[in-house]
Amino acid sequence: MKIVKLSILVITILFIWFAQNHFDPYAVSILNNIAIFAILALSYNLINGVAGQFSLEPNGFVAIGAYVAALFTLPSATKLDMFALEDPAPLVLAMHASFLPALIMSGVVAAVLAFILSIPVFRVRGDYLAIVTLGFGFIIRIFAMNSPTYTNGALGLNDIPSTANLYWTGFIMVITFIVMLNVIYSKYGRAMKAVRDDEDAATAMGINTFWIKTYAFMTSAFFEGVGGGLMASMLTTIAPDQFSFLLTFQLLIIIVLGGLGSMSGTVIGAVLVMGGTEWLRFLDQNMDIFGYNTGAHPGLRMVVFSILLVVMMLFARRGIMGNKELTDIFRRGK
Repeated sequence: MKIVKLSILVITILFIWFAQNHFDPYAVSILNNIAIFAILALSYNLINGVAGQFSLEPNGFVAIGAYVAALFTLPSATKLDMFALEDPAPLVLAMHASFLPALIMSGVVAAVLAFILSIPVFRVRGDYLAIVTLGFGFIIRIFAMNSPTYTNGALGLNDIPSTANLYWTGFIMVITFIVMLNVIYSKYGRAMKAVRDDEDAATAMGINTFWIKTYAFMTSAFFEGVGGGLMASMLTTIAPDQFSFLLTFQLLIIIVLGGLGSMSGTVIGAVLVMGGTEWLRFLDQNMDIFGYNTGAHPGLRMVVFSILLVVMMLFARRGIMGNKELTDIFRRGK
């Protein structure tokens, strides 16, 4: 089994190296997008699929990570020229760091905020938890729009240094995957599953459910913040509208399609959802079918993609992998 895991890791690393050096820029940009959304979905699946807490907050933590990383990597002169509505706050001008420390700070700030939010958030359960976390995402977006001294308001941030490439996004995706698997198979992961299956029974067995949920929440937020920082570096421009509920909805589709609680399924889901929407882009354009020009139909690819998702979920209601990992398949075969 260790040989299988090592082989998958080596193949993934070799593919990242080969793609970065031999694929065309368009293909690399798609792979970057897939890797970033895989990082976000892996971390989201920890709180939603493993811990069983129906949280709708990822867009808020991603936004925090994106803004923190952008403000750390932007030079002071660029900030002074960019902030058009009001002058940047002294704290904003004092923020300076290279890319890696900026990513770490993005995750740390998101994790600290998750810890603070866990106190009111985990006083409720189920649908109420979803509503509370959904509200948090809206609050972060509104704060970004109405705080021109910190975020440049609705204008957003431009000219962010483009540091992230497939080495950054791919290797951080691998690290996130390994960390999540280690968490799941640790005593904390088993406690999360116990909370997911029956929180009252877990409490009766002596599990501190609040701290277990907080641990999952903070771990998830850390990697969502890092993913946001990578997204800001890849896009080189961010604005509050990019972090709407649609981002959370995309992540929810990925983890449900791949399988709640399955990290392998999450990566597969990210490839299918993010790669599939790009692959079907030709449906929006003019096509000649047996000499007949269909004309351009913008949005047709999303209709077809949605139909494919419905069909897949009808035949795989627990997702592609369910709650299993790829290694479980090899173990069963053995």
